[in-house]
Amino acid sequence: MCPYLARVADTQNSTRRSSADWWISLIFSIPWLEVIAELYKLIRKLWQGMADEGMYEVLEHESILELLDRQGKRARFEKRQKVRYLQNNIIAYQDQGWSDGQSLLDYQCSPGVVVDQYRPGQKTYVLISLRDNKQRGDRDEFLINWQLQDAFLRSQEQWETEVSHRTRQLLVRLIFPKTRPPVRIWLSEYLRRRTRLLGDSAMQRLPDGRWQIEWQTKRPRWHERYALKWEW
Repeated sequence: MCPYLARVADTQNSTRRSSADWWISLIFSIPWLEVIAELYKLIRKLWQGMADEGMYEVLEHESILELLDRQGKRARFEKRQKVRYLQNNIIAYQDQGWSDGQSLLDYQCSPGVVVDQYRPGQKTYVLISLRDNKQRGDRDEFLINWQLQDAFLRSQEQWETEVSHRTRQLLVRLIFPKTRPPVRIWLSEYLRRRTRLLGDSAMQRLPDGRWQIEWQTKRPRWHERYALKWEW
């Protein structure tokens, strides 16, 4: 081979090696973990945007279950939900409840009027007419209460709260008679399949002698069922 062609071949080989070295250097210089993480966040946002967001989101959920006698025969439930509507032309609100014994006795709500109740299984659904036409961004604060009969007769009982809408803050209180406080109480999360004991800081004695258990969390998992279980 003539010297000129040899020099051309060497130059081409050198150029190819330099190009390959440049690509290898580029590939290894890219922070792939950060790229994958950002791609995952983007895909998740797109997926959430395509998912059904529901009629409303819950800004604050606060509920109180009070056991009115030491036998567990009578109980009272109160709930306050502050919601923000996510769609236009909403005219109804759906509530739900379930327990052993008789529940949803003397059901009362504000605002709205109960127009239907149905029980396809263990749950009872309550349809509340808002008597108004709500638009996206409107807010309401629902105050709901009902009585329960023969619902907590065993030495081990529980009370569930199901997160059926996207929720920002969740607070649950249990109130026990002063003559029968809980011996032990724990929290179960069904989707995550985990249970943990609640410490002494979760229980306090009220000024009138009754005992209160309080548990709260921010941004609870959507569709999760949180159950406060106790021995007494």
